[in-house]
Amino acid sequence: MDNGTVLLTPEQLAQRTGLARATLAKLRLTSRGPVFTKVGASVRYDSKDVESWLASLPRKRSTSDTGDGR
Repeated sequence: MDNGTVLLTPEQLAQRTGLARATLAKLRLTSRGPVFTKVGASVRYDSKDVESWLASLPRKRSTSDTGDGR
């Protein structure tokens, strides 16, 4: 793509995030993951959408932190 967009395969995103490909598929199914595009039968993730999704996830200081500021 000529606008600097990088499209990632589910395999590339799994490697980048440490999530399993099956987890990414479940996130697509439940609309809880990053926005994706279908190119024919193939799923692709725009790297800019992935960065936005990662930035939107709650940040936590511990495993007991709810991420809601309390």
